Parts: sequence; C-alpha cells; structure tokens
Amino acid sequence: MLFRLAWATLTSHRARTLLAILGVAVSAAMLLDMVMLSSGMRSSFKSLLLARGFQLRLAPKGTLPLDTDATIGNAAEITSVLRAMPDVETVSPVLGGQLHVPRDGKTVTATALGGDAASQGDYEITSGREPRGADEIAASDDFLRVANLRVGDTLSAAAGYDPQLRTFSGTRQLRVVGRAHFLYMAAEQRAVALPLETLQAMQGQAARDRVSFFMVRARQGANVDSVLQRIERAVPKVSAISTESAIRQIDQRLSYFRQLAFILGTVSLVVGFLLVTTLVTVSVNERLGEIVVMRAIGVARGRVVSQIVLEGSAIMIAGAVLGLGLGLLTARYLNSILASFPGLPAAIDFFLFEPRDAWSALGMLVAAGILAGIYPSWRGASVPIATTLREEAVG
Repeated sequence: MLFRLAWATLTSHRARTLLAILGVAVSAAMLLDMVMLSSGMRSSFKSLLLARGFQLRLAPKGTLPLDTDATIGNAAEITSVLRAMPDVETVSPVLGGQLHVPRDGKTVTATALGGDAASQGDYEITSGREPRGADEIAASDDFLRVANLRVGDTLSAAAGYDPQLRTFSGTRQLRVVGRAHFLYMAAEQRAVALPLETLQAMQGQAARDRVSFFMVRARQGANVDSVLQRIERAVPKVSAISTESAIRQIDQRLSYFRQLAFILGTVSLVVGFLLVTTLVTVSVNERLGEIVVMRAIGVARGRVVSQIVLEGSAIMIAGAVLGLGLGLLTARYLNSILASFPGLPAAIDFFLFEPRDAWSALGMLVAAGILAGIYPSWRGASVPIATTLREEAVG
C-alpha cells in the first residue's frame, strides 16, 4: 500500500519529479566521478608498477628512474651482487637513451631502452619477437608508423647527434624483429628496445658498463622492505624505491586531486540532499490537508512518515541509477583530457571504475534521500489535527 501511494504521489506531478530525478542524476554523476578520481590514479599507478611483478626500482643516489641523465657504474658487478641475494628472483638492468634514425630526408628520434630480453619489464611484444641478437630491436607502433618501417626491415640508427658538426655518433645497422607496447611510455611516444650491450656500445665510452636503473623482483613470500634494506646496504650508491614508497611519493605530488575530489564530492552530495529536501518539503506543504485527514481517521504517524520518506528515497535511487551511467560517460571524457598531459604514461587512468565506488556513491545518495525526507515528513505528520483541519476548511 505504501508503494502504491508513493507512486501515485510522484506521478501526479510528473514534470517536477522528472526534473528532481535529473538534478539528482547530475549530482550522482559528479559524486561518482569524484569517488573514482580520489582512488583511481593511485590504484592505476600501483597496477602499472606491478604489471610485470617488479616491486623495487634502483636509481642513482638521490634520483628517480630516468628522472635525470645520471647513470650507475659497475653495472655488471651490481647485477651479480643482486642476483646472488637469496630473496631476489629477477634483476633487470636498463639503460635509457635516444635513437636517431634518418628516414626519407628527415630524422626520426625515439626513446631507447637497453635491457635483457629475458628479464625485461618495460614492454610487451604484440607481434614478432623480443630483440635478443646484438643488432635487433623491437619498436612501438608510433615509431614504426613515423619511420615508415615494418617488422623485418633494416635501419641505420645513431645514439647521439652533434648539433655543431651536424653529424651522428654511434651509428649502427639494426633490424626490426618485433612490435612492442611500452608500459611506461606516454601516448604517441616513440620508443624502441634493444639489447643492453648494444645500446652501451652505441653510446660509447661514457656508457661503458653503466645503466640508468635496475628493476628487481623479490621472490614470492619475501618481505620487500627487508630486501630493500639489504640492497641499500650492499649497494650504497643507489636509491632503492619500493612500489609502496613510489605510491607515497605520487600521493604527495597529487594530493590536490584527492582534496579537489573530496570537496566536489561533498558539494554534489549536499546539492542532492538539498534538492530532495526542497522537493519533499514542497510536496508535504501541498498535501498538508491530505496528511491531516489521514491522521484524523487513524493512520499512524510513522506510516505517514514512511510514505513520504519512501518518495524521497525513490527519487534518489532513480537519480542515482541514471547518474551512474552519466558519471561513467563524463569520467571517460575527463580521463581522455587528463591523460593527454605530457609525460604521463598512457596506461594511467585518473578515473578508474571499481564496483565499490558505484556502491559507495549509490549508498551515500540513498542515505541522503532518507535523511532528506525525515524532517519535512515528521513535521507534516506532527501538526495539530483539529487546528489544521479548521485552517484547511477556512482556506
């Protein structure tokens, strides 16, 4: 009976009910987006760092991986030390640089990563195979497209360029053996991967036995913090960064995103609450005579309150469901804008949808709908019956 009465009341003012639902949907969409933003980038960044299972990154002392041009010397010795540790499963040394490829009267430049194909954690092969030979490379689709190359083609590449002499240095003939998706590269960033020894040789004496950073995967069940401490004691020239410490640094740098999400999410929830409260208050004032008559014939106050609260909750639920779809659409659009910032890995999502986010937003809105209906409904059901009936009759 309560549901039928609530439905009859809502459908008797269809335009007002529809506008209220649309207003709640906008608030729900913003609330969902802000909940997704507050936790999305953190979860996305953590998933990205652990995509290949490496929990530790070792960079030159006081820097972040590839944050500067600094490199780590005695790379072969450090690799041996790390691999000898009982809790270390995989060590991947990586040297960063640039590759210059003259093609059709122009020079195509790409980020170059030198590493060990058997232990690398920077890319995934999408076609072809990994570069294992000394003169083999795997390249991103963007590089192959701009350079007009295909798997199997041979190219002449240089590791350096002297702008004064206008000459290339470290030139070598390389063959493309695979297409690769680079996990940590920005959208449309051109990149190639080749054996570590090849890139070191192309860069010359300055890169002899040097790398930009190491990636380390601990054995299953090992305490990552303990492994980190042992590495720092054994190799004092490096800064060891765990996934959790990297997440903390990201949290500090992007804390304003969470603050903005909290503020806008709170505003959207308050707007939805005030909207439903206003609508329910207007509805109660319009039906005051009806409510008093119901109370006069013996309808319990709690039943009247329940009916009105049900109306407010129905508006909130309908608006929240509609806002869920609207929020996902707007999140996708906003994510495409934020993801285009220079230097950000293409795999980073600012708005990451998780079912718990949707349930959290929906739960908060339903709770707000219930609270929005309690005060006006209780106030309407508590007016003096005889006085109100006389005023309604005179009016």
